[in-house]
Amino acid sequence: MTTVIRPGLIVGPGDETDRFTYWPVRLARGGKVLAPGDGSDPVQFIDVRDLAEWTIRVAEARALGVFNATGPAQPLTVRAMLSEIAAGIQIEPRLTSVSTDFLKAQKVSPWRDLPVWIPGQGDWAGFARRDIRRALDAGLVFRPLPQTAADTVTYFKTLPQERQEKLKAGLSAERETALLANWAAVADK
Repeated sequence: MTTVIRPGLIVGPGDETDRFTYWPVRLARGGKVLAPGDGSDPVQFIDVRDLAEWTIRVAEARALGVFNATGPAQPLTVRAMLSEIAAGIQIEPRLTSVSTDFLKAQKVSPWRDLPVWIPGQGDWAGFARRDIRRALDAGLVFRPLPQTAADTVTYFKTLPQERQEKLKAGLSAERETALLANWAAVADK
């Protein structure tokens, strides 16, 4: 038998993909923020430091089996994720929830255009609902999400200015503004 560790989205300081970084950086920029869906879709990810520390402990313990190493320990929604990120970077976000159907009609891609988020229904219903009990039983623990968010922004601010100006994932400011304007026109009807 072997040990197989299957992490979810790995986030935190040092992430060059911006798949999680988009959210703390976007919230820190301020203004109206497009929040996907009604906020109830589940999300899962793991701070790279938590994954690394736990992987070492698993290896040292010679634990065998397959472990889904993602988190957090309790289910987390998009709404709660954005709230905890905002707490970590000490801002009061101005979130505008935009329906999944509208986003789909506007060709907004879950995961790429709005990182971390995958609609919690349809073909993707189980995507962010991985069972992590075996990993928790094997000692996987998670630092608070506000800490991961704060540390991620601190790391991001150390990058060269030209890198900070062009995130590798997420909506551009211009596209987000246009989507919010289109949503406001539809929502007012």
